[in-house]
Amino acid sequence: MSKHNYRQIANEGMWNNNPALVQILGLCPLLAVTNTVVNALGLGLATTITLIASNSIVSLIRNQVRPEVRIPVFVMIIAAVVTAIEMAMNAWFHDLYNILGIFIPLIVTNCTIIARAEAFASRNRVAPAFADGLFMGLGFTAVLLVLGAIRESIGFGTLFTQFDLMFGEAAKQLEIVLIEDYRGYLLAILPPGAFLGLGFLIALKNVIDKKREEKQKVGIVAAEPAGS
Repeated sequence: MSKHNYRQIANEGMWNNNPALVQILGLCPLLAVTNTVVNALGLGLATTITLIASNSIVSLIRNQVRPEVRIPVFVMIIAAVVTAIEMAMNAWFHDLYNILGIFIPLIVTNCTIIARAEAFASRNRVAPAFADGLFMGLGFTAVLLVLGAIRESIGFGTLFTQFDLMFGEAAKQLEIVLIEDYRGYLLAILPPGAFLGLGFLIALKNVIDKKREEKQKVGIVAAEPAGS
């Protein structure tokens, strides 16, 4: 696969076919746990690792799995990967694991993961499948982080609070207090606030895409020879 194709894979995962903004998949954990940046980062990284590992394994065995049983096999692979990630988080990031709770094992049911296994990994070699999982995961994580930052800043008046749950005691210094003596805004940290935040992000992406299309049309018209 050429570099141009890998660039296309990156563009698809990060922007053009972003799981959260375009496919609108994986909304349950996205809306439930993105009330802080650290929660969003933890779930995003777990989802990204799952996408990379499941895509790679599915690509490796794609020629050995019979078509009629491929979906159950894919689900078993994803469940095994998520179980390993859940156990690792429980061991090394126990406090964050307790906060994320049921949403770590629920990664198994994230439609994005099974969709990428079926639509891409089962039809391509390992390297492209790995890249697809990586960039789809990064695109999903980016939306989680932006949404988490918006909700945390409005809901709590802070940024990067509880980063020590992932990066140790030294990370406490990263916390930024945006508003002193802030009483908080409850709507921002509840699921309805997440719906509103995600809606604004989708609208912003649509506006950016529309402006890009208009610029491309102007460029095409300008490039056409006079009298053509």
